[in-house]
Amino acid sequence: MSSLDELRALLGEPASRQSNPDDWTEVERHVGSALPGDFKAFLDAYGTGVISGELVVFHPCGTSPLLDRMRKTNEVFAERRARALSNGDSEHIPYPFHPESGGLISWGYDYSGDEHFFLPCDSDPSRWKIVTMAHEEGCQTFDGPFSSFALAFVRRLLDVDRYHGIEPEALEFLEPEDLEELVASGEIGPVQPGFEPA
Repeated sequence: MSSLDELRALLGEPASRQSNPDDWTEVERHVGSALPGDFKAFLDAYGTGVISGELVVFHPCGTSPLLDRMRKTNEVFAERRARALSNGDSEHIPYPFHPESGGLISWGYDYSGDEHFFLPCDSDPSRWKIVTMAHEEGCQTFDGPFSSFALAFVRRLLDVDRYHGIEPEALEFLEPEDLEELVASGEIGPVQPGFEPA
């Protein structure tokens, strides 16, 4: 089973939506390359929305079009990188941003404040890596395609302890039934896989 199939199995079948290969034409013209096929297949199936209440993705024809966000995000990060380089600090932002040659290409973010980009490191987009700019304090590189990254992201949220998301100091002030109520409501603890269209 492919990572895209596993991701779909975890998230559930998407609502029926119309997709058109032409939806990607303007975005891919802007990027100067096709985008990874698993990324397009996922977004054509699910559309713009939030994966497991945390990871936000954008379709070209969604409520927040991918191309608009891509341009703005790449511009903001390119400016940050230019400032960092002028201050002699390239450690936290080591990659250029599109449209610079080989520059990172924005595709989404998460509610923890991390931005996610494609690293076009190969002529075959299916071999592109994922780079996460973690709270503007550096980056992490995921050596795999979008669907493997999203699958790992969903599994990581699912594999946390029951009281994840609550400050340790607060635990001593909450009664066991209050904690269980928070777990049952999904406010703390593992995040059940799902997709919320936007």
